[in-house]
Amino acid sequence: MTVAQTPQPLEFECETGNYHTFCPISCVAWLYQKIEDSFFLVIGTKTCGYFLQNAMGVMIFAEPRYAMAELEEADISAQLNDYEELKRLCLQIKRDRNPSVIVWIGTCTTEIIKMDLEGLAPKLESEIGIPIVTARANGLDYAFTQGEDTVLAAMAHKCPKEAPKLEADKEERNAISKLLNFGRKKEDVAAEESEYVDHTPLVLFGSLPDPVVTNLTLELKKQGIKVSGWLPAKRYTELPVLEEGYYVAGVNPFLSRTATTLMRRRKCKLIGAPFPIGPDGTRAWIEKISSVFGIEPKGLDEREAKIWESLEDYIKLIRGKSVFFMGDNLLEISLARFLIRCGMTCPEIGIPYMDKRYQAAELALLEKTCQEMGIPNPKIIEKPDNYNQLQRIHELKPDLVITGMAHANPLEARGINTKWSVEFTFAQIHGFTNARDILELATRPLRRNSSLKDLGWDKLVKEEAKV
Repeated sequence: MTVAQTPQPLEFECETGNYHTFCPISCVAWLYQKIEDSFFLVIGTKTCGYFLQNAMGVMIFAEPRYAMAELEEADISAQLNDYEELKRLCLQIKRDRNPSVIVWIGTCTTEIIKMDLEGLAPKLESEIGIPIVTARANGLDYAFTQGEDTVLAAMAHKCPKEAPKLEADKEERNAISKLLNFGRKKEDVAAEESEYVDHTPLVLFGSLPDPVVTNLTLELKKQGIKVSGWLPAKRYTELPVLEEGYYVAGVNPFLSRTATTLMRRRKCKLIGAPFPIGPDGTRAWIEKISSVFGIEPKGLDEREAKIWESLEDYIKLIRGKSVFFMGDNLLEISLARFLIRCGMTCPEIGIPYMDKRYQAAELALLEKTCQEMGIPNPKIIEKPDNYNQLQRIHELKPDLVITGMAHANPLEARGINTKWSVEFTFAQIHGFTNARDILELATRPLRRNSSLKDLGWDKLVKEEAKV
């Protein structure tokens, strides 16, 4: 006779450690690539310029569509006219690039000296004839990924409030749809439209590479769910319509500000789903969206099982091993949940900021996953003190530590396998088919250090560290 154990709830703690993360203005690095007709103007000091120059310097094959409006002493002491200076820069941008939108990125300095960017933007955009989106993506945020959150929340205000009135003309007026359906018979297009269930429009928010956007859109299409649009769109001129009562769903855990804006300002209904990271998360995401529209999802059991089967060569490398998250990009809960499902244990998840409302479904799935895998729930530490964390790492001796770049080399010198968390930010990790990329990143340090050990290089590295 066995006694059923009562599952223990997740344990949360909050420390007051430093935030060893990038500045949120780094969001420019991926947003300018996503929104192809945009231009980003970062308003800050030379330090901001140096940071962006180094962050973007690796993109030698791209021409970043951004510029720095560097504040001098005269600007900071309010001796110059902010409006005239910004007008001069925006007119130059219009003449040289002619973008569909200019995004002003405010920095810490604009916050401190109280630059009224939101007040200047409407007057200037009417004068130069280009929309201006104002976003304060500054170092006062907890994690660098929240820069995207700020930009998307600001962009949500610019989304059209109503769809074209003539429903029959929607297809003809949508240039993208015309391009996609070029050469196809109208009967085929109509038949494809009939595959969708009649439901309230759904808009997804979160910046993802185009192949991932296509992948997730097709996964929902298999269930008869039509995605009415994405925020951000590939082009600013294609921002989705957001009417009151529309459903919205996020694809990233760091977009709580955008979710709040969509609910409070645009009166949309948020679908609180886990995030589509890993086969388990993607399935739960699709199931939750389907349930909201009253749809019984089909084929997900076989789809997920097939993906897990294809991942076995990676999973056998980490099954039974432990992973420790120091906290950096707000993807920690989702990644930990996926790695636990792969057979790892996780004593601690450090996270710079925890929005329990927006991540409620993800936290519930994490708790359920730990229970099903028969392991203790990880302790979740918000704003972790990195010095205390290093002591805990020394005591726990995890097999892998996922950390920011600041701590990776010191930990490696002490014989601890590490992986930069920022790599998960830039990798394609969403959806069923990209689960392999997550495990490729997670297992790389284990495979590398195992190979070095076989060659005897680990002893040489330790001797070098002692010297």
